This record gives sequence, structure tokens and C-alpha cells, in this order.
Amino acid sequence: MMPGHANFARNGGGNGGGNSRGGRPGGGGGRGRGTPNRPGGGAGTGVGAPAGGFTGPRGGGRGGRGSTPGAFGRGGGRSQRGRKSKRTKRQEFEQQSAPAIGGVSIPRGNGQEVRIRQGASLADLADKINVNPAALVTVLFHLGEMATATQSLDQDTFEALGAELGYDVKLVSPEDEDRELLESFDIDLDAEEIDDEEHLKPRPPVVTVMGHVDHGKTKLLDAIRHTDVVDTEHGGITQHIGAYQVAVDVEGSTRPITFIDTPGHEAFTAMRARGADVTDIAVLVVAADDGVMPQTVEAINHAQAAGVPIVVAVNKIDKEGANPQKIRSQLTEYNLVAEEFGGDVMFVDVSAKQRIGIKELLEAILLTADAALDLRANPDTAARGVAIEANLDKGRGAVATMLVQRGTLNVGDAIVVGAAHGRVRAMFDDSGEEVAAALPARPVQVIGLTSVPRAGDSFLVATDDRTARQIADKRAAADRQAMLAKRRKRVSLEDFDKVLKEGEVDTLNLIIKGDVSGAVEALEDSLLRIDVGEEVALRIIHRGVGAITQNDVNLATVDNAVIIAFNVRPAERVAEMAENEGVEIKYYNVIYSAIDDVEAAMKGMLKPIYEEVALGSAEVRQVFHSGKFGNIAGSIIRSGTIRRGSKARLVRDGVVVADNLEIQSLRREKDDVTEVREGYECGITLGFRDIAEGDVIETWEMKEKARD
Repeated sequence: MMPGHANFARNGGGNGGGNSRGGRPGGGGGRGRGTPNRPGGGAGTGVGAPAGGFTGPRGGGRGGRGSTPGAFGRGGGRSQRGRKSKRTKRQEFEQQSAPAIGGVSIPRGNGQEVRIRQGASLADLADKINVNPAALVTVLFHLGEMATATQSLDQDTFEALGAELGYDVKLVSPEDEDRELLESFDIDLDAEEIDDEEHLKPRPPVVTVMGHVDHGKTKLLDAIRHTDVVDTEHGGITQHIGAYQVAVDVEGSTRPITFIDTPGHEAFTAMRARGADVTDIAVLVVAADDGVMPQTVEAINHAQAAGVPIVVAVNKIDKEGANPQKIRSQLTEYNLVAEEFGGDVMFVDVSAKQRIGIKELLEAILLTADAALDLRANPDTAARGVAIEANLDKGRGAVATMLVQRGTLNVGDAIVVGAAHGRVRAMFDDSGEEVAAALPARPVQVIGLTSVPRAGDSFLVATDDRTARQIADKRAAADRQAMLAKRRKRVSLEDFDKVLKEGEVDTLNLIIKGDVSGAVEALEDSLLRIDVGEEVALRIIHRGVGAITQNDVNLATVDNAVIIAFNVRPAERVAEMAENEGVEIKYYNVIYSAIDDVEAAMKGMLKPIYEEVALGSAEVRQVFHSGKFGNIAGSIIRSGTIRRGSKARLVRDGVVVADNLEIQSLRREKDDVTEVREGYECGITLGFRDIAEGDVIETWEMKEKARD
């Protein structure tokens, strides 16, 4: 036998010759000559024998392949292909029966409700309904609107898309969204209110003074506080919300009352509404010589919508032509019926100027609070409340006026106010005295926030700084997405040509900077309501609190914007930078002057106007006190010329401290002079006492300028 020709006979094989086949059941017989290296290979020439044969479950087959899996064949046993589950079959069926829109197949929702947050994107909706975001982009495109997967969309777009796909898309309200956010940090406000019921104690009433402009609201509050507030307001109009607390002696006991003064101009509608939301009692001030005016009706609507009782103060009864009974008759048309007419509203005749009827008004407030309200709060817990007003102080940072509604606010607490957070470094009351703790219904100024909150934002005390920062960051992100969705310009296929020709439409870009958050918000809302037709559009690209900075000028340069400065001035070297870049900065200290100018500019109907021209500026180096002349500002002229008799303003840290002043006297050493030029030192008297080192005195005059 030759090597390599093994005699491998099949088990039970026959007389196989060279070409004979062996038996199936056992051994390795095959066809032709075998090879010792291939199992089940040869056939041999002799009779089949057990020697040399392979035995196994199924040894060999045609071609000599055995049971080895892989390259030598598939292994034995059950097939690897299993049955489809019912869930897989159902999904495949839904995919087959889903409507195809633009070549994209998306399962229908069958009216299923989907809740998404404000300012969500198509990617957020796709995650909720478990589809590809690119598919939603295609569907929206075929619905006639273009958007990216990550772009913030408005409510109408989501509702139209949901109706097309069979989903009931609901946008979560800001309140519910914030509640869910707080619950993720184990803060349950509803549970806290239930816990408070066992620890409630009496608290002072919070009173909002409301009414028409120039009816004497601030003067009345001035009479109550024995201070002078209205003289510091530009144009005699309150443009900030102030919160004050006064003590009233009633029947031998002293009871505090918290007052909130709201602006009277129509631009501050949102601020007056906010004041009504946080108050317990509304004092409606109506001038006896003027009667019920539109903003009086607006204030009544705010108070009635908030469900707070109203006490009417009929002011200016000392003026000629005053008719308090006429006021009572007019207000009956608005469901304010006086007690002498059989109603339940207390009317008090007062004169803020002569301070008549002030005590009776305070007693009426307390009687209304005792009769109609159950004013109690839990002082022994973490503080909750609302920010009445906020501004940016260069020396102290963000300063917010807080009204505590529940709990006690202490120095050192970690707080979050809207999208701002921080730790309470110090607190001051309305008289400027530092306080260590603020009980419910106590208004305080808080220092220590990292940014300026918005007026009306609620605040709460967090467990630590990290939690406060995380809550504030999530709120800021949600606000940013909601703002992007609100300001998104919807582009449809039908008006795409108009968008391409948008350069033909004049757009007025504005940047608003102000001294307090509420005034900036009121100015923005008023400007956005201006409508002069389709030819002119208004766009506010930025708003902020504090002095005008280089970033504001850079942004205005890029977008060809005009900077509206409301009671603020540019920071150091910013005015020169704005002049070099050709950026116009408009300064205002009365809000409706800014509104009128912007509206007239948009209409293109401005008549020749007077333009403010800077004459010179001086830096105060030292302040001298004189009994005869008052405070004398020892100054050095930084630019231009300072002339005696010219108009002046006092600027401190970029914020106007006093406006409409006058250079009353100008002295060089011992000599009176009419003017002092740049680089020289002099003594200046302004007739204003609050002068500090480092202040800047700016002089200016008004020159007539013809507008093209």
C-alpha cells in the first residue's frame, strides 16, 4: 500500500473496489482514493473493517465534510433564526401603515398627548415620540415651513405639526415648568404650604398704591413716610417701584404696614399688574379735581383681577374745584360702591399736600385687613418671596429689593432669584439701616447676587450655593430657549421671496440700557407695541442694566443699532469709542420721551429738534464744605470748557445722580471767573449737596438741529 493511500473502510461497508461506495451508517468510506489527512476520506481496495475507520454521530458525507462548524459547514442543532416577538411585529405593522409625508414614514399618535417645554426644538419632540429628528424636519418642510432640528419653535408650529402626525402637543406653562424644575431638586412648594398651616402667625398687610399719573400717589406715600420722594422723580413721575414699611399706632398698639408704590405712566402696566399680584390691599388714589381717568380704570381692573380688596383715597380735596362726591358716583360704574351708598368699599378724603386724612386712611387699611383678610405666614422656615425691583450698583454689585412672603430671610442664606443666584451678604431696610433678618411682609434691599434679576421674579432660599447655582442656570437656559422661540421669524415657502427682499424694509435696531430692571422691561414692552406699518420694523437686539459698556458699542456697530440710555451714562472711554465708531447714544430720563422719539423716528415725521451738545466735563478731586455756598467741588477740567450758568449733570460710576443742575459759581483760586478751560483746576458750586470725590460734572447746552 502506498503511503497516503489509507484503507479507510466504512463501518459495515461491502466489497468496495477502488470506485465502490461504502455503507452510510458508520465509518468513513467515501468515493475513490482516500487521503490520510482528510477524515472520512478514502475507500481502499479491501473488505471494510473497523480498523482505521472514524465513528461518530454522523461521520462524513459527500465530499468528506464533517460536523465541524465554521469554514467546514454549519453546526448541528436548532436553527439560529428565532421567531419575531409580538412587539416587533406590531412596530413593523405600524411602520407599514404609517402615512408617508415627503417620503418619510412616521407612526401616527392616535391623539396621544405630548408635553414639551417652552422654546423646545424638533429634536425634543422627536425624543418624546421616538422618531428621527430629520424626519420631523422633512415633515415640517412639506407643511410649508423651514426649521432646523435644534431650532427653538413656537407653540403654533408645534400644534400644526402635532395635528399632522396625530399627536396632541401641549406646551408646559412656565409655572408648571418651574415647579417640575424645583421638584427635581426636592423642593415641593405645595407641600411646604401644607406644613406651614400648623405654624402660621399674624403678619403685616402689604398695600399697593395705584392710580392715574399725577393724581398724587407718591405724594400721598410721601406724607405717610414723612419723606420727600416725588422731588427726586424725573418729571414728577415715579419710574421705579419702591417698597416701604411704616408703623401705625392704633388703640395703643403699634402695627406695621408695608407699602408698594407703583408707577402711574401707561408704559408701566406690567409693573402695576405685578404690584397687584403681590399685594393684600390696593389703595386707589383718585384726584378729586380730575376724576376717573383711563389709568384709574386700568388699576381697578388689575386689583379686581387679583382679587384684592380696594380702599379708595380721594386726594387733592384742598384744591379749588374738588368734588369728592363726584368721584364716589363715578366709581359706582366700576363696582366700587362707597359704604355711605350701601356698599362695602371704604372711601377716605385726603390731602397729601396738606397731610389731611392720613391717619384715617391708615385706619381704614387696617380695618379692611382685619375684616376681609386672614393675614398669616410661617416665619420659622426658609424664606420665599418676590423681587420688587433690581438695579446694578458699581460699588455694591447687583442690588435687589425683596419682599419676603413666607419664612425669614437671614444674612448668609443662599438664594436664587429667577435666573440669578448668590448669597445674602447684607440687607438694608427702606431707611438704609442694616438688618440681620427679614420676617414675612418685610421689604429689604439684598446685596450679594451674581447678576441682576428681573422685577417680579420669585426668590427662594436653597440648601447650598451649588443648588442655587444649578437652579439659576437651568432657569436661564429655559428663558433663553423661550426667548429664541418668541423672537424667531417664521419663514414659509410662500413668503420666501419676501424674505430675500427683506433688505428693502427699514429696520430700526435698538439697544436698551437702564438703571433698574423694571424700567428697562417697561421701556422694551412699550417700544415693541409701536406699529407704524410694514415698511418699518423695530428690533431690540439687547437690553441690560447698568452703564453703557464697550460690548454695547461693539454690538451696536455690528448691527447698526442705536443705544437708548435710560438714566445711565457711558463707562470710561466708551463715549469716545462710540463717537469714533459712529454709534448714536440717546439719553433719556423720562420714559415717554424715549417712546415718543422712537415712534417719531420710525414714522419719519420728526420735526427739527434740539440736540444736546456737550460743552465740557470736570472730575471732582476734593469736596469743601462752606456754610455760605454749600458744598464746593474742587475739580479739574478734563475736556472742553466749563462755563458759569451752563446746564450740568452729576454722574457717579456711570449713573446720573442729579440732572438739570446749573453751574452757579466758578472760581479760580480767589477770583470769580466766567469759564475754565481744559487742564485747569477750579471750584464749582452746583447748589446740590450730595457730591463725592470721583464724581464727574458734565455741562451741556441744547442746540437746534434740523433733521433730514
